[in-house]
Amino acid sequence: MDSIFRNISDSLPNTEKLPVLFLGHGSPMNAIEENEFVRGFRNAGKSIQKPAAILCISAHWETRGTKVTAMQNPKTIHDFGGFPRALFEVQYPAPGNPELARQIKENTKNTSVALDESWGLDHGAWSVIKHLYPEADVPVIQLSIDYTQSARYHFELAQELAWLRSKGVLIIGSGNMIHNLRLVAWDKMAVDDFAYDWNKEASSKMKESILSGDYTKLIDFEKQGKAFELAIPTPEHFLPLIYTLALADNNEQISLFNDKAVAGSLTMTSVKIG
Repeated sequence: MDSIFRNISDSLPNTEKLPVLFLGHGSPMNAIEENEFVRGFRNAGKSIQKPAAILCISAHWETRGTKVTAMQNPKTIHDFGGFPRALFEVQYPAPGNPELARQIKENTKNTSVALDESWGLDHGAWSVIKHLYPEADVPVIQLSIDYTQSARYHFELAQELAWLRSKGVLIIGSGNMIHNLRLVAWDKMAVDDFAYDWNKEASSKMKESILSGDYTKLIDFEKQGKAFELAIPTPEHFLPLIYTLALADNNEQISLFNDKAVAGSLTMTSVKIG
């Protein structure tokens, strides 16, 4: 395994280990609005040395099996409806990195990773990455979320990607820790940091686990009671957090930013590791 790893990874230069980010992406409108969350994304980008490439795990690419984008020029996907025309006109023409995609496929031994040339960059990726790197001059590839698998599967898969951190690759999980659109309080959209009681309970417990480095309850999120059931009615927005946490080393600094609730049933809480 070590010799295989060296052969695959030697074509990428060693770098200082890059941080890992989980970005609470929220509404697609954050792509074109100026607000405190956008400033948080921008500040996170400024705090990190410019990467050679980005690997993004977005809530908005679910597949049967695990895939990684392998095209040279990924398209900008507008995978939403009912928003202003200006949002649909946004293009984020970052290049892809087919060679990096191939190396991820070859270096991932416990999971079969398929190369994909049809997806592109969905809004979970470009709506936040555009604030970190507005010139679209950093190659971006996406790893899909296999919706048939458990959080434990995703945690262990992410651990196989840890070598990328020392190869100039910034790994970003993009979702929302708490994401229940059915219970959104539309009349409270403008109320700062408004959260239902169950949101506050789940958020508090999640952040305690994140900052303590004990991720057991998060991996077993389906066993944590009613507050977690309401916070994570479906797992796709939560699983990018699991990918991020799996990449943390022991005693590595973990910090939170954009740590606010929106409209009762959402949070924008974001995480930086390293």
